[in-house]
Amino acid sequence: MQKSGKPRFLIDGFPRNKDNLDGWNRVMSDKSKLLFVLFFECSRDICTERCLGRGAAGSGRSDDNLESLQKRFNTYINDTMPIINHYDELGLVKRINAESVPEEVFQGVKKAFDGAGLHRIAN
Repeated sequence: MQKSGKPRFLIDGFPRNKDNLDGWNRVMSDKSKLLFVLFFECSRDICTERCLGRGAAGSGRSDDNLESLQKRFNTYINDTMPIINHYDELGLVKRINAESVPEEVFQGVKKAFDGAGLHRIAN
């Protein structure tokens, strides 16, 4: 990141749990400014349907099956949602309705970035 010369970064899927959050805060809290957290809201049923469809289409992910998805959802509820709730309490969560079609989800993401003064993300 330092070598890139860029001032801003989009970090995907992190922190996922309290250990990740604690490590980030310990190492990066004085080196970075978190602008916001994107939270893609989607029901468990729709997520399951999409992941199973992705697996059936040959995604290459061995965990796109019902048994693995149940474990992933449990981990998400127990480990990741507390992190989202933490950032939500700080007023840093921007919620995106991810149950829509991809173009509408993208428009929600663009709106979140525009609202943070980060205009013109790539299409």
